[in-house]
Amino acid sequence: MSEDLSILSRAAKPPDLTLSYGDHADQVADVRYGSQGSELPLLILIHGGFWKPEYDRAHAEAMSCALADAGWTTLTLEYRRVSGEPDLTLDDVMTALTTLPARAERHNAQVILIGHSAGGHLVLWAAARCAQRELPLALQGVVALAPAADLQMAHALNLGEGAVQRFIGQDPMHRADVNPLCLPAPSTRVTIIQGDDDEIVPPAVTASYCVAFPATYLISLPDCGHFALIDPATTAWEVVLRELRSLL
Repeated sequence: MSEDLSILSRAAKPPDLTLSYGDHADQVADVRYGSQGSELPLLILIHGGFWKPEYDRAHAEAMSCALADAGWTTLTLEYRRVSGEPDLTLDDVMTALTTLPARAERHNAQVILIGHSAGGHLVLWAAARCAQRELPLALQGVVALAPAADLQMAHALNLGEGAVQRFIGQDPMHRADVNPLCLPAPSTRVTIIQGDDDEIVPPAVTASYCVAFPATYLISLPDCGHFALIDPATTAWEVVLRELRSLL
């Protein structure tokens, strides 16, 4: 199907606050306060873009604004994206998730992770690290939107024109610790929302994850592509909001 890419450049309101968690320019996160934020978990959003340096959090800002408008306090995470050095990305995610929730105000001290595409991979990876008790996070749930959930399959399918090889710097079989499919099952509820017509991260990738972890709650949306899931102007967005509320 033809993807509507307008969400990637749609203007958004500036954040209420930007927090740093390191010295690098990409070690930052934008905070937006929601009207019901103090009563709700903090939503930590991890953007996609196949882990490539040319894609940053800017394309997720309209989504972040919409979540804040729906009442949530949101924290939109930026992270280093250096081809061939996945540990920089993973270390940033670990550091940010460990340190930033306590510094962001107006939430109930619980956390929900939401990530799209490569960001979906990162939230599933983080959920596994929580299950291993290597990440001290009060995690209430995870919503992964069209996640690159099986790196070996994504590599075999050459998604993003070799994005997995570019991210890891080698065949992912040599870095099982980066692949959520090879890690312990998350100990919290995981919801995957997947468009049936997604050709960027096709349904087979998420299906593979769900076979490995059958407790995963999978929602398949007909006539839905990759970017509709992060576009507040689409009907798919109502499904995203509904599933976030269901975690309460």
